[in-house]
Amino acid sequence: MSEAPAAQRTASADRAGSIDLLLRQPEPRAGWRVLPARVIALCAVELQKLRHDRTELYTRAVQPALWLLIFGQTFTHIRAIPTGGIPYIDYLAPGIIAQSAMFIAIFYGIQIIWERDAGVLNKLLVTPTPRSALITGKAFAAGLKSVVQALVVIVIAAALGVALTWNPLRLLGVLVVVILGSAFFSCLSMTIAGIVLSRDRLMGFGQAITMPLFFASNALYPVSVMPGWLQAVSKVNPLSYEVDALRGLLLGTPSHLGPDFAVLAGAAVLGVAAASALLGRLAR
Repeated sequence: MSEAPAAQRTASADRAGSIDLLLRQPEPRAGWRVLPARVIALCAVELQKLRHDRTELYTRAVQPALWLLIFGQTFTHIRAIPTGGIPYIDYLAPGIIAQSAMFIAIFYGIQIIWERDAGVLNKLLVTPTPRSALITGKAFAAGLKSVVQALVVIVIAAALGVALTWNPLRLLGVLVVVILGSAFFSCLSMTIAGIVLSRDRLMGFGQAITMPLFFASNALYPVSVMPGWLQAVSKVNPLSYEVDALRGLLLGTPSHLGPDFAVLAGAAVLGVAAASALLGRLAR
């Protein structure tokens, strides 16, 4: 006789709990649990885009191939730039990897402006997902696309006879460097998007800063051959640290991997913070 009332009380408690869930809004997950899920989801979306449409991958491979084929082989023969005893095309290859990754990431703000115009961004902002999680997810999605581009450039460089390392740990370090660099430049693009609020203006700013960033780095020539003022600019240019790390990992040349990784990681964190702060202005 005592088991029946106990079962009834349990059933009543279950019904009360179900009704309470319908009446009470569930508490949002903490940001530290949302962030990995958002990053993984957006990276999966980028993979789906590449799987369904490889046109962008093929077209973006043309420019780095031309840099290596024409610029690299020409300056290898004339030996006009001091490279520390290695062929110039070998010296150039890591710089072209960094350049191609930057060119993908620096226009990533156009996508977030398109999402705003389509109403997608406002829908994302009303979810309990932190803004920093949204920016981080997009930044590392840009990094994923840049990794694919970097692998294409590595294959082209290997076909041209560039003496690259195939050590798995060093190649893993290359992927990390490319992702961190792309994360910063994509956040820079999204920060500019939060300021200019227009795709046309963002295109203008993107074109205005990409080539100065490229030429004010050590991608094409050593810092030692630059004039003094350009050396100062190179020291605050994250692309220089990315190229330095890539050369050390791929070619085994003298580098500063510890400071390079620290600068790239710090720049990525600052980029996420800046883009997150301006995300609300972009959605107005």
